[in-house]
Amino acid sequence: MQQQGRVPPPLSRESQVVTKKEIVKTISEELGLTQLKTKEIVQKTFDAIVEALVEEGRIELRNFGVFDVKKRASRKARNPRTGQRVDVPEKWVVTFKPGKEMEERVRVLAEQRERRREAATSLQHKGFGVTSGLAAPCETRVEPAAHTSEPATETMPALAESSGSGVSAEENSSRIGLGANP
Repeated sequence: MQQQGRVPPPLSRESQVVTKKEIVKTISEELGLTQLKTKEIVQKTFDAIVEALVEEGRIELRNFGVFDVKKRASRKARNPRTGQRVDVPEKWVVTFKPGKEMEERVRVLAEQRERRREAATSLQHKGFGVTSGLAAPCETRVEPAAHTSEPATETMPALAESSGSGVSAEENSSRIGLGANP
């Protein structure tokens, strides 16, 4: 079981959908088990969930969520291709309600993803990004490293844009501690 506050390694994002194979690979690497043994464990877990739903109609997994089997009532629908009305019979469906911990973690990840997307969009609107061929403005800062006589370099976003900001490179350098002291 995952320890509180510990973030597992990210699943590979080769595709937009996480597959059982990717889950197995991640778990096997984290636990040091073979992928074959891990696949067997993951499949047994899925089988146990399905079996519990079939027999009991509900399964609660603390800090994860609740699976429920519910009857969906019959309804009238419309065929999108023809526009004709269609009767949809009642059926049994599995519903899932995420636990509080899952909802919170997903909310935080979604907010982080949105901030990254907004930052990338902002840079693209300023003319930087993949399509423009221009790199975002940066400055390289050189300082002696504390533990060695070799200078350390650090690249960071420029504090002022070159187009009409009124701040010269010298002013920028002195602002970040590189130029002569005023």
